[in-house]
Amino acid sequence: MKQILIFTIVIFSCSIARAQSEYEPSLKNPFGLPNPTAPIEVKDYQPLIGICDCESYRLGKEGEWLPPVKMTWEFKYIMNGMAVQDQTIKDDNVHSGSIRQYNSDSAKWYVHYYSSAAATPSLGTWQGGKKGNDIILYKNQPSPSGADGFYKITFHSISSKGFQWLGEWVNEGESIKFPTWKIDCKKR
Repeated sequence: MKQILIFTIVIFSCSIARAQSEYEPSLKNPFGLPNPTAPIEVKDYQPLIGICDCESYRLGKEGEWLPPVKMTWEFKYIMNGMAVQDQTIKDDNVHSGSIRQYNSDSAKWYVHYYSSAAATPSLGTWQGGKKGNDIILYKNQPSPSGADGFYKITFHSISSKGFQWLGEWVNEGESIKFPTWKIDCKKR
């Protein structure tokens, strides 16, 4: 009788553990899966899930686009399919990543960014969502001259073949736009 009870507890415990991680990255699903109990918006990033080979362009001091830096950009589902994490590995050895969580109450994505360039005591946070076929995120950031505005990130031209990304400073009404970074990605 004692052996049956122990066997039942072990099977039950294994079932709970499997249920708590069934949407995590695995051999069968290396980038995880969206959890069906997550907000439907967790699928906003579904076309980006996987690995892309990319070229990253930064704006130079003279206003010119510098030569591209090659990088990979990987997106996967985390937290048992309730959120999305991404990571970049760049040839210039400045790597970065984000944890992306959707909040149904505010109807916004909150994106927490980190980089190997500098460890910070708190992570920068962008917020926004899907507009049409684009994903647009904002973070409060004054211009170099002190004008109120935002750093705006746009994922656009999203398809099964890849996507493009644009980082730009915009004023509050978005009548002024100043691109500073762009990335072109092709899906593996």
